[in-house]
Amino acid sequence: MAYTSIIDWITGVYSQHGWADPIQANPYYPFGDAYNLPYDLGMKLWNIIGGAIAWLLDLLFPGNDVSTWLVCDMTNNIFALVLFMVLVFAVVFVACLISLWEERKVLGRGMDRRGTMIGMWGFLQCVADGLKTFMKDNVFSKKVDGMTYWWTVALIIGTSVLIDCMVPLSPRWFVVNYDAGLLIIMGLYALAPFFILVSGWSQNNKYSLIGGIRAAEMMISYEVPLLIIIATAALLAGSLNIGDIVMAQTKHFWYVIPMFVGFVTFMICATAESERAPFDLAEAESELVEGWQTEYGGMKWGLVMLADYLRGACSCGIIVLLFFGGWNLPFMEWTYFLGDGIASFHQNFMWWFPAPELTFLLKAWLIFFVMIAIRLGTGRVRTDSILNLGWKVFMPLSILNLVIVLIFKLFIGGVF
Repeated sequence: MAYTSIIDWITGVYSQHGWADPIQANPYYPFGDAYNLPYDLGMKLWNIIGGAIAWLLDLLFPGNDVSTWLVCDMTNNIFALVLFMVLVFAVVFVACLISLWEERKVLGRGMDRRGTMIGMWGFLQCVADGLKTFMKDNVFSKKVDGMTYWWTVALIIGTSVLIDCMVPLSPRWFVVNYDAGLLIIMGLYALAPFFILVSGWSQNNKYSLIGGIRAAEMMISYEVPLLIIIATAALLAGSLNIGDIVMAQTKHFWYVIPMFVGFVTFMICATAESERAPFDLAEAESELVEGWQTEYGGMKWGLVMLADYLRGACSCGIIVLLFFGGWNLPFMEWTYFLGDGIASFHQNFMWWFPAPELTFLLKAWLIFFVMIAIRLGTGRVRTDSILNLGWKVFMPLSILNLVIVLIFKLFIGGVF
């Protein structure tokens, strides 16, 4: 097609397609028949950015091939995916900062003080702390094992970001939609104990090594009950696909009702898996300085702490998906507004409104509030008590939860 003005270049970024056509019209669209909102937003952003750049280049160098390449389908898809990943990470990062702000304010009120007060309702304290850690010197001991010291912390942070981004916020806000999506998330989640153990060893510091051993043995003891409960929820829904599990709860009732024992067990195990109080003995400032994080300073330490909150946010998101209907409300299914494509979004005037995503995030922040309350009202648990709870209490409870679900499936299977 011919492009004569900047408007033609911007609205012609779909090449043979147009703004009114669904994003699935692009032959390189990576999500099949499913509509993906962050990808669509990324595509529209590239419409404006790429179209403006192509118009400017064509104005300076008429008839050049680069301008046409900037608006072809393949280029659209590449840059839309880049912007898609930026948007997903931005939402996850801001949601994590809100969780951190929530914890500071709730802990402050619980301790009869106001909590952080910098900026709008104290939210800018999180930004100030990030800037402070970013400006600190990059200091580390010469005795550390360089390769494992750097790679393990990078992998801990990277996998934490990845699993948090992979948790879907709604039927239209997702990264993967595989039938084994839940197993993929938990598989990445389970890599943390290994990385933490190796990281503690690589620092050549007895406090870090002890902290790494404590963290690894604690995480392993709580991951087995977590996986059993996840398998139980999949059995109840008949699928490991996260969307299918959410929709099964919409059709019947939230799984917190038949799996209440599993919910309580999962909640405590997820708190321990995230190394949150009262299961934070791996850090134990009074005896281990800072546990396996001792030799990480400056921005490395800040990113490690961010990874802890990312794992906590991921745990809250999985709890919402497994037990509280995900992005749906009781007697209300947000997919009614979503339709099958962008045309139905425009028809309903709801394609831009983040109702299902906000529903999911509000539920997750409510679960995180419970984690904060647990931290506020309990003391640190000893190592032997943590392991005894994991293997001798929560493991039998997870199996009991499985037996209860099997009874439901066998004797009142019509309900499911």
